[in-house]
Amino acid sequence: MRKKQTKRIIKIVLLTGTFISFFFVPWIVVKAWILPLPETVQEQANEAVENGFDGILIYVNKANNPPEFYAAGWHDKNNKIPANPHALFKIASISKLYTAVAIAKLVNEGRLSLDKTLADYLPELSGRIENADKISIKMMVQHRSGIPNFTDTKNYWAAPKESNTENLELILDQPANFEPGKKYEYCNTNYLLLSEIMDKALGYPHFEFIQEEILNRLHLKNTFQSINDVNIDDVMSGYHKGHPFDLKTDNIGMVATAEDVGIFLRALHDGSLFDGEEKEIYSSIYKYEHKGWVPGYQSIAKYHKDIDAVVVQFTNTTDPKLYYWNLADVEYSRIVKIVRHRLQL
Repeated sequence: MRKKQTKRIIKIVLLTGTFISFFFVPWIVVKAWILPLPETVQEQANEAVENGFDGILIYVNKANNPPEFYAAGWHDKNNKIPANPHALFKIASISKLYTAVAIAKLVNEGRLSLDKTLADYLPELSGRIENADKISIKMMVQHRSGIPNFTDTKNYWAAPKESNTENLELILDQPANFEPGKKYEYCNTNYLLLSEIMDKALGYPHFEFIQEEILNRLHLKNTFQSINDVNIDDVMSGYHKGHPFDLKTDNIGMVATAEDVGIFLRALHDGSLFDGEEKEIYSSIYKYEHKGWVPGYQSIAKYHKDIDAVVVQFTNTTDPKLYYWNLADVEYSRIVKIVRHRLQL
């Protein structure tokens, strides 16, 4: 009898907790989660737009199958241009995967060492960045350096900086967030510094190395360092709730098509991107999937081993409270369910 009562109490507590969770989760996300699952990816893309995204692009790469492309909503809503699945998009932090691959390749070549420190490579930052003599390359790749994140500085996204120098100035002479290696904390400053270290080790801009060793190797013709390298009309517009303007012209990071990102991710997983000990080095320092966020642009790129499929999703709407970040996760999970279900039929 007591056991039954205990079970009943636990059930009530769990249901109450679920109810409270629903109360605090925005309705837009709950609605997207509880809707019946459509039969096709295109229907889900259309539903994502109905749920609030201005536009969505989806790329599906299943082993031994032709690639699939889906789009819904607007490429440019002000000019009424429909979404184009082959449009360029700001991939934000997905670019960290390319940086980590470049680091692995340079370590394999002996041009960099994972154990050497920030002070070893950029001695001018000793005394300007706390613990520079203790922070290793590996710690920076893995976000375990304790260096403050420049994008977390007050009102950063209201007027983003465009140069590494300007961004670095925001955190110089600030105390560390924690002792190197003691914690994990996602930090864009780490990758800014890694790019500076690669430039110095190579003697030329590191993106040229990424171009030669990654993009050219995979025949990726639609991946670029920035919007400055492309026709701006080919870039999908980006929108941030409460902000009246298209954010397409903000120069923030790499741009690529969903297909190029998908091809890169497939090569990252199957090892065709690597030579020698590069894959082992990469596996020891970083992950094999990523998300990205900058104002107006959200991206998800993952490989799903159980169905041997790469699925990339781009959505061009963000908001201050990150509701659309959670909504993008819901839409993505539903797309993967549809792809998985179709493959199992």
